[in-house]
Amino acid sequence: MKAQNSAPNIVALGGMNMALIGTAERLPNPGETLRGERFYTAPGGKGATQAVAAARLGANVKMVGRVGKDMFGPRLLDALKNDGIDVTGVAEDPDHPSGVGMIVLNAERQNHVLAIYGANLQCNEDQLAAVEEALNGADVLLLQMELPFPLSVDAARAAQSRGVTTMLDPAPASDIPPEAFRHVDIITPNQTEAEYHTGIRVDDVPSAQKAAELLLEKGVGTAIVKLAEQGVYWASRNASGYVPAYEVEVVDTISAGDAFSGALAVALGEGRSMEEAVRYGAAAGALAVTKRGVQTAMPTRAEVDGLFNRDVP
Repeated sequence: MKAQNSAPNIVALGGMNMALIGTAERLPNPGETLRGERFYTAPGGKGATQAVAAARLGANVKMVGRVGKDMFGPRLLDALKNDGIDVTGVAEDPDHPSGVGMIVLNAERQNHVLAIYGANLQCNEDQLAAVEEALNGADVLLLQMELPFPLSVDAARAAQSRGVTTMLDPAPASDIPPEAFRHVDIITPNQTEAEYHTGIRVDDVPSAQKAAELLLEKGVGTAIVKLAEQGVYWASRNASGYVPAYEVEVVDTISAGDAFSGALAVALGEGRSMEEAVRYGAAAGALAVTKRGVQTAMPTRAEVDGLFNRDVP
């Protein structure tokens, strides 16, 4: 185990998308044209955004994935490089466009997302080879559901064989083969994803506990259920806990979960306990909703440490 606060080494295998973001009072009804308020673009993708979150907290991060040979590809790579992330494992696809995420924020700043993954879905054995090389000396492998999932399972097996912690953010919600759960050390669903994978409607801490227990029965090592403004519930084989949400002013909620995952990975890579790591992740997620954007909303080390070291909310 690393000494606490030493820089962890993190590998992110995941999506890289350009976010096209609009704000409006509400979503339009079918056939309706609604006047919006604001539009902007921002580099995103769950894998890339989690990589940025971890890098801003001091981790050494390697990104593996694919972008298109189009106007968005260089911007996506430059955004990662600006945060000191190693992008030598990212391939350029000449035949498929970069992924995009079309996002609308309503008056409550809840996000509605349509993702078109493009080059991300062309990830193949070349990316697996890049992951296997990057795993040497790594502490945590970050996975999501934005790539062909069999590739992610192969990467998880490779990580486990090397003693690297595998963390899966099961978003967007899609099927996971039953045998794949045992290759996941930590799974971090939100309420919707927890219900998708367990059949349990998750709307409070007791229901989150039931969902987490069922995920453990499926074979994962630790289940962490994100409850938005209600906080986070987590459970492993021998321990469990609940972290209430930090009270902050919400600007938008686009990337709270990615900030949580990046910070959780960093905290575990530094040798913190699961309970402490979950609280650290919750602090990062809370700070992310106070800012506009995707990767730009990822907080700094000083910001997260400051909130984390306050009295427990």
